[in-house]
Amino acid sequence: MAGYRRLGELLIAAGTINEEQLNRALEIQKETKDRLGTVLIEHNIITEDQLIESLQMQLGIEYIDLTQVKIPIELASAVPKTIAKQYGVVPVQIVRDEIYLAMSDPLNFYAIEEVKKSARKKVVPMVARSSSVEYAIQVLYGNEGAAKAIEEMKMESAASANGDSVTPATAFTTNVIGDDSVSNAPTIRLVNSIIERAVDERASDIHIEPREEDLYVRMRIDGLMREILTVPKDLQNSVISRIKVISGLDISEKRVPQDGRFNVHVRGKDIDLRVSTLPTVYGEKIVARLLDKSDGRVTKEKVGLTGRDEEIFDKMMKWHSGVILLVGPTGSGKTTTMYAMINELNKPEVNLVTLEDPVEYNVDGVNQVQINEKTGMTFAAGLRAILRQDPDIVAVGEIRDGETAEIAMRAAITGRLVLSTIHTNDAVGTIERLQDIGVEPYLTASALRGIISQRLVRRICPHCKTAYDPSIEELEDLRLPKRPGMKFYRGTGCPECFNTGYRGRAAIFEMLPMNQAVREMISEKERRSVIEEKLKSADSGFVSMRENAIRMMLEGVTTVEEVMRVTNEED
Repeated sequence: MAGYRRLGELLIAAGTINEEQLNRALEIQKETKDRLGTVLIEHNIITEDQLIESLQMQLGIEYIDLTQVKIPIELASAVPKTIAKQYGVVPVQIVRDEIYLAMSDPLNFYAIEEVKKSARKKVVPMVARSSSVEYAIQVLYGNEGAAKAIEEMKMESAASANGDSVTPATAFTTNVIGDDSVSNAPTIRLVNSIIERAVDERASDIHIEPREEDLYVRMRIDGLMREILTVPKDLQNSVISRIKVISGLDISEKRVPQDGRFNVHVRGKDIDLRVSTLPTVYGEKIVARLLDKSDGRVTKEKVGLTGRDEEIFDKMMKWHSGVILLVGPTGSGKTTTMYAMINELNKPEVNLVTLEDPVEYNVDGVNQVQINEKTGMTFAAGLRAILRQDPDIVAVGEIRDGETAEIAMRAAITGRLVLSTIHTNDAVGTIERLQDIGVEPYLTASALRGIISQRLVRRICPHCKTAYDPSIEELEDLRLPKRPGMKFYRGTGCPECFNTGYRGRAAIFEMLPMNQAVREMISEKERRSVIEEKLKSADSGFVSMRENAIRMMLEGVTTVEEVMRVTNEED
C-alpha cells in the first residue's frame, strides 16, 4: 500500500490530483485490487499522459515510446516471460551492468527486485504506456523460441565449416510443428517458430529477406507488411537451405528462381505453404504464401456476401451460360470468391473443370488442371483442350491475354458457363480492358453476364473499437452530409491488434449484372464516362464500391482511412 500512497503523493505534489481524489481512488483500489494508476485512469480522474508527465517530472524517469523502439531479440532470455507478463515490464536494452526496463508503473518495487535478481544487473526504470508495454511483451516473447534457436545455431555454426550443412529433409517427415523437442536441430526449430508465428498472426505471406548486415523476417498481416525479427547474417545460409530442403528445391542452385511447396500441421491447422525463391545481391530471398486448408470449403458466407450483393450472387449462380468475371488488384480476394462460386456450382450432374496457376485448394468432384508454360500448357492451350472435354462449367484462373479472353467468350456463347478473373480496378473498367486486349465489343456484349469487382478492407479491432464524431474534412472527403448523432469508428490500438487498431479483413463488392442497356452501350463502344453516368442514375440499381465501403464504415466494420485507401476515387 505504501507504493500506492507514494504514487498518490507524487501526483498531489505535481498538482495533477487533490487529496479528495486520491482518497476516492484508494477506496476503489481496495475493492478492485487494481494498481492505483489504472484506477485513476479508468475512472477518468487523470489521463495516462498526465500520469506519465507527473512521473517524469517528480522522479526524473525517462519516457520511452515502445512503438518506435526495436528491442533486441536476445533480451527475451534476460527477463523471463513469466516476470514480464506478471508485472507488466519489458527489457529495452543492456548497457554494461545496467538493464533498462520499460514499465507502466515505475514505482512497482517488487517488479524491479524480481528483474534485478533474474538479470543480475542494476535496473534503470523507464516509464511507458501500459498498452505499448503489453504490445512489446507480445512481440519480444513471441520470438522467444526463435531467439533460443538462434543462440544454439550460433554455437553450432562455430563447429560447422559450411553454412549449407542442414539437417536432411527426413527430419521433417512428421510435418507437425509445435513440438520443439531437444532432438530437433536449432535450424529446424527456428524455421518452425517462424511458421508458428505466421499462423498465430494470421499472416498471408512470410518474407525472408537477405540484406547487407542481417537476414530480415517480415510478414504480410491484414494486407500490410510488418517486420517480425532479424537473424544474424552468418546463419542466413542454414535458414534458407532448410526452407529449400522442405520445399523440395535444389539447395545447390542459387542463381535462378525456384518454386516449391510443402504442408505442415500447426496449432491444429493444416497449412499449405507455396514457396518462391529469388536471387538478390545479398543472397536468395524467399517468400512463402500460407493457405489454411483446415478452414473447410470456401462458402459465400465465409467470403462475406450479404444483403443485395448476396442476392445478385445467387442469381448469377443460377445461370447456365455466359462469362462471369471477378476483377480487382492482386491480393483483393478474387481467388477465394472464385472458389466460393466453384463450391456453389459443384454438383454431381455437372462437369466442372478448372484451369489454374497454381491449384490452390483441392475440391472433390472438380477436375482441376495445373498450368505449365514450360510444356506449352498455357491458359489459351489448356482452355482449348478443356472445351473438347464436354464441360458444363469452366473456371479459368486468370485472363491474361486477348487469345484466352476470346476463347472464353466464344465458349460462353456456345452454352457454357465460364468463370474467370482479370486485373482491373473496377467493374466498368473491365469492359474497357477487354476492348484493349482485342476482344470485339459484339462478343463481349453477347457473352458477358456479370462482373464482380472486389477489395479487402481491414476490420476495426473489436477489442479497442471506439466511436467518435466525424470531422468536417472526413465528411467532405466522403461527400456525406452531416446528420445528427452520426458516428464513425476507429481502433485506438491494443495488444490484441499489435497497436494497429485493425484485426482481420472484410470484402467489399461492386456487382454489375449485364442488362439490355449495358449490352447496348458495350456494342456501341460507348466511352467509360458515359457508361458510369448511366449506371449512377437512380433507376439503374447499381451500387458502387465507394457506396458499399461507406455503408460498411457507418456500420462500424472499417474506418474512413480504409475507405479512402481502398476505393481511392479521383475527384
